[in-house]
Amino acid sequence: MPYFSWRKEKGKNQTFIAEFILLGFGNVPEMQILLFLLFLVIYTVTVAGNTLIVVLVVADQHLHTPMYFFLGNLSCLETCYTSSILPKMLSNFWSEDKTISVNGCFVQLYFFGSLVATECYLLAAMSYDRYLAICKPLHYATIMKDRVCLQLAAVSWIIAFVADSLLVCLISQLTFCGPKEIDHFFCDFTPMIKLSCNDTNLVVLLSFILCSIDMLFPFLLTVTSYICIISTILRIPSTTGRKKAFSTCSSHLIMVTIFYGTLIIVYMLPDMAALQHLNKVYSIFCTALTPLINPLIYSLRNKEVMESLRKVIQTMRHTQKF
Repeated sequence: MPYFSWRKEKGKNQTFIAEFILLGFGNVPEMQILLFLLFLVIYTVTVAGNTLIVVLVVADQHLHTPMYFFLGNLSCLETCYTSSILPKMLSNFWSEDKTISVNGCFVQLYFFGSLVATECYLLAAMSYDRYLAICKPLHYATIMKDRVCLQLAAVSWIIAFVADSLLVCLISQLTFCGPKEIDHFFCDFTPMIKLSCNDTNLVVLLSFILCSIDMLFPFLLTVTSYICIISTILRIPSTTGRKKAFSTCSSHLIMVTIFYGTLIIVYMLPDMAALQHLNKVYSIFCTALTPLINPLIYSLRNKEVMESLRKVIQTMRHTQKF
């Protein structure tokens, strides 16, 4: 595909970009091979770890509970999430051709934004599940039925993908007429929108509204749930009881803190050239390290997941003997 397409507008020739160049970490050319190997390992471990959790949740009857149902959804999401960013990033490390088509940028932006929003909703659903388990234990079984879990998960995926489709459709109506360099390692909203030669006020406004709905609203629900959870745990008289109650939600709380912490740092930093490289570094935590940490947190800190994994390993060894 050529770099430019030519159109006639109001009697003038204008150059419209058909491809972008993802600058990524090209300012450190001597580190490209090392970065390629590092992120290849991160991507491989992330996909393998999250896929393993999905397999365990599906295969083990003991994990067929609301908490692990949402965990399976989260692990599936993390696999898709990291796969929307890292393959192209790895290709740019390895190849001198760092271009991506405008349509390819739209697709990457769509899946990235949709999956981030879906994760916000899923984390809110998981925090609600933990709230019921700790604060309303007598009503937990009657409220968190299979149908309710399916509805919460389905709504999380559908709302996020539909909402982000509106934003990307509006962005796709913009024209880009130079420059064509995106100072990032993927097609994020802010660096991409800067390259448009149209008025982007409407797009920015819609983005703000959708972020408030898809991120701020689930975040407030999650925080509210954990305020109630912590308040209930502190009222438990015995130390053993408090530890047991906290252990049921500690992994999820760690995941929520890491996820929202990185989002706040990346998207709340002032839009300054001096902070651009720092923003890219923090974006790595959001796009690569968070999906990597997810299976480690839920497997290493969770006895049920580790027990399920031991059963699978023992079954495989038993099968190999015969």
